[in-house]
Amino acid sequence: MPRIAEGRSLDVFEIDGASNNGVEQVRELRETCKYAPASSKFKIYIIDEVHMLSTAAFNALLKTLEEPPEHVKFMFATTDPEKVLPTILRAASGSICAAFPRRSSPNT
Repeated sequence: MPRIAEGRSLDVFEIDGASNNGVEQVRELRETCKYAPASSKFKIYIIDEVHMLSTAAFNALLKTLEEPPEHVKFMFATTDPEKVLPTILRAASGSICAAFPRRSSPNT
């Protein structure tokens, strides 16, 4: 666990959905998730701002979410859950989905 807390785990991947929102990035993710974890029980893919993925990227991810390898877990984080396609939420029911409410800045 210390490696995860320190950001040094080879089996935890954080993906920024806002800047990696295309089909090509999802294809790369699908390719890498085929391989077994290096030192953990699972490979964890954290997709931050998952609502920013394009519809085509969501569709490319759908098959992997419906039938993920046993050693893969997905975590989705979003500030806009209504923008996540319902088919993705249903397919990811075994994964962890977290919705974070928007907070107003204390300076506004």
